[in-house]
Amino acid sequence: MSNQERPALEYGVPYRLLRRVIAVEPAEARVVVWCWLYIFAVLSSYYIMRPIRDAMGVAGGVNNLQWLFTGTLIGMLVLNLPFAWLVKTLPRSRFIPLSYRFFALGILAFAVALYVATPPQTVWIGRVFFIWTSVYNLFVVSIFWQLNVDLFSPEQGKRLFGFIAAGATVGAIVGSGLVAGLGHYLPATALLIGAALLLEIAVFAVGRLARLSPALHHRPTQPVEERPIGGGVFAGIRHALGSPYLLNVSLFILLFAVTATFLYFQQAAIVARSFPDRGAQTAFFASIDLAVNCLTLGVQLFLTGRIVVLFGVALALAFLPALTAVGFAGLALLPGIGAIAAFQVLRRAGDYAIARPTREILFTVVAREDRYKAKSFIDTVVYRFGDQLGAWSVALLRLLGDNAAITTPIVIAVALVWLVNALWLGRRQTAMGAAAASE
Repeated sequence: MSNQERPALEYGVPYRLLRRVIAVEPAEARVVVWCWLYIFAVLSSYYIMRPIRDAMGVAGGVNNLQWLFTGTLIGMLVLNLPFAWLVKTLPRSRFIPLSYRFFALGILAFAVALYVATPPQTVWIGRVFFIWTSVYNLFVVSIFWQLNVDLFSPEQGKRLFGFIAAGATVGAIVGSGLVAGLGHYLPATALLIGAALLLEIAVFAVGRLARLSPALHHRPTQPVEERPIGGGVFAGIRHALGSPYLLNVSLFILLFAVTATFLYFQQAAIVARSFPDRGAQTAFFASIDLAVNCLTLGVQLFLTGRIVVLFGVALALAFLPALTAVGFAGLALLPGIGAIAAFQVLRRAGDYAIARPTREILFTVVAREDRYKAKSFIDTVVYRFGDQLGAWSVALLRLLGDNAAITTPIVIAVALVWLVNALWLGRRQTAMGAAAASE
């Protein structure tokens, strides 16, 4: 029996089927499956809570939403410091489960609070829950990818991150589907308990990954992994703003968030003009979500790894900024419901299926401390700051007349700056990866 035949037989039919979808090696197969279950559980948990959060946000008054977003940004800043202390003090096999159980306890606390609260109290609990869930979303997903960029090499990330990200898409579909099917029959408290239990599945997957990671033959070795990462509590902020490479990663996230906010406001205006009826608006948004999830899942399962390996990190990163520039130009020429639908589906699917897995590869070439601390700061605080910057920029442009002739050139210029930033990052990541491989 040849050496090439032995792994397929050893891992059996599941491995051979997985091999048909992605270029996975025998030592990577079980790790990929546990990563897939891990992010599936995390996103299912969030998408169970998301409709509860949105309903509570609206119940608290639409005029309060801007304050809720500001509170989310403050929450991101506050929570990064104790998380950085955990990274400094404990090994990842301990600080990751502690982080998830902290959030699980928070979910259970809200379940109890909603169960015993009076209607006036529910409004205030809802406002806090909106902020807390918005913080939760970015943190739990960021921690997942922090572990992934620590487990896999840059070469492995190119092949595997797209397929792993498909677990998030499936989790989002299942979580939202559960609420859509059971939301009329189960109270919010029961749904929240289910969301907390899903985080415990994620913790179990983390334990399995800690035992399987040495099989990847990738640094750090097992003894190093069991020691705390160390460093300073503020190191993540200093490095994110002081390193030219990480500063450009921050800029990539910032410009993504800014352009997403501009697109959100354009969509809101076009949908309001096209569908006076609120039910028709809801149906339109649901159809967009369905199209995005279907397209995203297909690309993640079968194309993302091939795209990144074939075209490289730079071009894969550049896809979304280039699409954004073309899309806003198209909206200026055809500001209709069909154009906004096509743009939203392509941009969101392009983000989930190509841009997000590719930008995670950027962190595989930085120091271990930065994979957790700087990445956490960038994924949470910088991202939410981009939301705020985009929202206030839209408000400022409206004072100038809310004219597409003013807004469109500005947004396209921002997208072109983002495109240059993406190409630089991709080439720099390739150079850093090659330098690390030659050591």
